[in-house]
Amino acid sequence: MPEIIIPAEFLPLDGRFGCGPSRVRHDQIAAFATEGAKLMGTSHRQAPVKNLVKRVQEGLMDLFHNPAGYEIVLGNGGSTAFWDAAAFSMVENKAQNLVHGEFGAKFATALTNPWLQKPTVINGEPGSRLELQVEAGVDSYAYAQNETSTGVVTPVKRLAGADSGALFFTDATSAAGGIDFDPKETDVYYFAPQKNFASDGGLWLALMSPAAIERTERIAASDRYIPEFLSVKTAIDNSRLNQTLNTPAISTLFFLAEQVDWMNANGGLAWADSRTKAASTHLYDWADASSFATPFVSNPEHRSQVVVTIDFDETVDAAAVAKVLRANGIVDTEPYRKLGRNQLRVATFTATELSDVQKLTQAIDYVVGQLA
Repeated sequence: MPEIIIPAEFLPLDGRFGCGPSRVRHDQIAAFATEGAKLMGTSHRQAPVKNLVKRVQEGLMDLFHNPAGYEIVLGNGGSTAFWDAAAFSMVENKAQNLVHGEFGAKFATALTNPWLQKPTVINGEPGSRLELQVEAGVDSYAYAQNETSTGVVTPVKRLAGADSGALFFTDATSAAGGIDFDPKETDVYYFAPQKNFASDGGLWLALMSPAAIERTERIAASDRYIPEFLSVKTAIDNSRLNQTLNTPAISTLFFLAEQVDWMNANGGLAWADSRTKAASTHLYDWADASSFATPFVSNPEHRSQVVVTIDFDETVDAAAVAKVLRANGIVDTEPYRKLGRNQLRVATFTATELSDVQKLTQAIDYVVGQLA
């Protein structure tokens, strides 16, 4: 196949569309080069780094509408570490997991351990969305607000009729900072910062309700064995001192702080939500009008506004399209590797400009025309 050169007028200014790590804004990188670099190689127990952690915590509280009594807790490791930490530190006896893809399933797996009852797993087909169900004896309900692998979104909403004291865990890794929500409708809104927050790995963060903190402290005071690294109580104690148990990823914190400040300065979560909605709507409308593309998630109400999955019909090889795009500087549009579909997956995180998404669809149309 001869090399396909996409005309310059169809190329986005920024060709990064990956679902994580996501594009980092140039202003963040420039700020790190001048200010963030000064923190590298310094103690995380001294004021400069502790002040950076405090800046992140206060900025996130503002972004998440400042719910009374809630706290921003952070710890070492990403969402994978948090799943295990929650299994040790926060789930009391039995959980119910709503699963719409790979990432929801991983938390359910972490909750299958000797000291907990087997979780109830409500497992939907990829691309579909089911609902949590009231179940006696369940003290923890868990779901992904945005399933990164499939592009399915779930509302942040408590389940009426759940047992008194039940906690709600919202995996917000690819939704936080890009989809508006009512924080009082959940107890643990946790995420890693490499999606809408345009940062890097090495940390988990969680907005925790007073009820979640109380249960964590109660379990920590029991005779349950909890490794220190997986102790959410330890993470809470350290977070109140604006630090983490072990040395945090300084660059991750700095990029996160810059992104949160940028969001808040421009109108907060409602502003971020409007940006992701506009970018994703363009992609869905383009696919609906296309002769070869269709939104993978069939129900419009279930479609994510931050991760867009588009199926191609059998006349178009999506992998070949992604390969040509990558050769032309438009990267990370490949589908989730375990889904195995003839599709593209495009992140429309808050840092993604609508104009870049519009150029992307023009580039795809051009490439498909050349491959025909």
